[in-house]
Amino acid sequence: MASPMSAGSFLDGLRAEGLTVVEVGDWVHHNRNHKGPWGPVYGVVIHHTATSGSEHTVELCRDGYAGLPGPLCHGVITKDGTIHLVGYGRANHAGLGDDDVLRAVIAEKALPPVNEANTDGNRHFYGFECENLGDGEDPWPKAQLDAIEKAATAVCRHHGWTERSVIGHLEWQPGKVDPRGFTMDWLRGRIRERLK
Repeated sequence: MASPMSAGSFLDGLRAEGLTVVEVGDWVHHNRNHKGPWGPVYGVVIHHTATSGSEHTVELCRDGYAGLPGPLCHGVITKDGTIHLVGYGRANHAGLGDDDVLRAVIAEKALPPVNEANTDGNRHFYGFECENLGDGEDPWPKAQLDAIEKAATAVCRHHGWTERSVIGHLEWQPGKVDPRGFTMDWLRGRIRERLK
């Protein structure tokens, strides 16, 4: 069981992995904590945004939209590999997911097939939204993939987690397809190597 790191530790950890970080507005205090607690935290969820255009994507992830208020993640990773911090605390990114998956993440074991949505993921996960149309054709530039690896690694390094604490939205919530365009096993392999 882990308490969320402080916003300052989060920022420092991302920069220590070599990331270019942009702080968007008062991201430190922008959250959904009034809807419930954030923590204990157990892992990281990776998403794609199904959007294009960095400025639009960052704004959407910060502010949300009708029916789903922002922030929609903690950091937005744009095509150029920059991470834009848009919120810190509870964020509307993971939604309801599978309690069996959560138990596997906590135990750092292989994930079971996702087949139910009965557990609040917004409470238990850090979230990174990654700018991509999610159509399987929109490219993932090397700078962006490197940044996704580094961002997830920074969180794992702080908490002493392995790569098994990093999951895709599709592994958490039935019906989700993100991130589309690379596999989570491939990403976890890169994170494992980076943590050595």
